[in-house]
Amino acid sequence: MPRKKKKIGSYPNTMIVVSLTAALFLIGFCGMLVIQSKKMVSIIRQNIEVRVFLEKTSTEAGRDSLLQEIQKKPYLQTSTEEPAIIFVSKEEAAKEFIEGTKEDFTTFLGENPLRDSYRVKVHEDYFEEAKLKQIREDLEKIDNVYEAVYQENLADNINRNITKIYIILSSFALIMLIIIVLLINNTIKLAIYSQRFLIRSMQLVGATNGFIQRPFVVRGAVQGLVGSILACGLLILLQQVAVRNVEGLYLLQEYDKLAILIGCVLILGIMIGITSTYQSIIRYLRMSLDDLY
Repeated sequence: MPRKKKKIGSYPNTMIVVSLTAALFLIGFCGMLVIQSKKMVSIIRQNIEVRVFLEKTSTEAGRDSLLQEIQKKPYLQTSTEEPAIIFVSKEEAAKEFIEGTKEDFTTFLGENPLRDSYRVKVHEDYFEEAKLKQIREDLEKIDNVYEAVYQENLADNINRNITKIYIILSSFALIMLIIIVLLINNTIKLAIYSQRFLIRSMQLVGATNGFIQRPFVVRGAVQGLVGSILACGLLILLQQVAVRNVEGLYLLQEYDKLAILIGCVLILGIMIGITSTYQSIIRYLRMSLDDLY
């Protein structure tokens, strides 16, 4: 059976779209990881607490006065639905301790040595070791406060590790973007290479450069758009499957930022398609007839 000849002007659309889809999916996936990492850090910061222990001689009026003083502080968290200040009596604290350790210290001490306390959630902008120390010192100056404590070095350790994660993810995304743009550019160059004689024929019959470029650039934009739509569809599918199968992952979802990411992927796909096609077509428009062979 004779081999079917390829028509003049045939173009490897499928290969380009598949390559673009895979490339844009990887870029979008890196972006999704960054968004969810930031959300995770925000959740961790929103749950940091400073425990304010009261004097044992503190009265109910003293506790109310202390509560009003704390509520005036600028570092108090106000962005969450949960209360930023929670009162924990010494009886509740003892119950929590016994449940956590499975040991009843009251049996051999004969009394409850714990103190009433307020658990104060701090705004995430103050999630630094130096600022937390200032908050502790500020709270300890208030009347009826015995001591203010927090998990020391926690903020610095988390900030240090998160910075490393951001650097790794950003570096990986940047390297992937460079590699992917180069690969897509080469793929489109090979596709335009198959059209070099058609381009020369159009030049010979008097077609202007703009007339020759227009259909190729439009095709590149369409390929970029189709590739980015497919990549965004895969990202959304992956995100939905992950949310339904990974417990607690829904807490890390920020759909407004996901929408921005999808928009960026769409624009990036179109830009890559147009830019790579334009660069390749310009090369063959300027090439001599001998170089075409």
